[in-house]
Amino acid sequence: MSGHSKWSNIKHKKGKQDAIKGKIFTKLGRELIVAAKMGGANPDTNFRLKVAVQKAKAVNMPNDNIQRAIQKGAGEQDANNFEELTYEGYGPGGAAIMINVLTDNRNRTAGEIRHIFSKNGGNMGETGCVGWMFKQKGVLTLNREKLNLSDEDLFLLALEKGAEDIILDVEEEIEIYTEPASFQGVKEGLEEEGLEFENAEISMIADTSVQVTDPEQARLLLRLLDYLDEHDDVQDTFTNFDIPEEVLEQIEQSI
Repeated sequence: MSGHSKWSNIKHKKGKQDAIKGKIFTKLGRELIVAAKMGGANPDTNFRLKVAVQKAKAVNMPNDNIQRAIQKGAGEQDANNFEELTYEGYGPGGAAIMINVLTDNRNRTAGEIRHIFSKNGGNMGETGCVGWMFKQKGVLTLNREKLNLSDEDLFLLALEKGAEDIILDVEEEIEIYTEPASFQGVKEGLEEEGLEFENAEISMIADTSVQVTDPEQARLLLRLLDYLDEHDDVQDTFTNFDIPEEVLEQIEQSI
């Protein structure tokens, strides 16, 4: 399983817990504000906002919260002046890490992110140090157990709807990759065929992965990623690690 799959699975489980605490609502609220500010308050003409609204509804964010955030971004209410930034670095085992943040104080956020890296066995690098490894892709995730299609039929259907690639060698989940521009069309086309997605997002996918086989390095890497993901200003974390299942099972209790 790729680093994207593993880290996404962990984040999705955390997301359900964070939704209960309301933490994820704060992050999604920021994304809604920025999306509306950049492209307007209409999700039908603002793709970024449409995706943000879908994410918010997926974790049962109240409609009132969604609309309030959109109104703030569109200038109908006072809103913080959030700035989008990307930080890059390396984690234990040499894993590449990219972090997207929304902050109203870049100096504070940069210092805190650097501190998280250094305290958890990583190194924050210069802009571009790992970014060249990643490409933006649409990612549609399916639960294999809920599918009524064979792998071959699913592969052909996804390609027919405009997908770029499909990863079938994942035990529990299947990932369909698209170009960002065709993401929504592929998603809607497959939904019309009765497919229901566990997750649908625009993500950063690494060209190559890094094997982390040492249990201690793997544990430190997941701890670093966890601390980054917990930071209030961090919207997304992307990485290219590949931890063997037997190693992941050894450290699962400590995640």
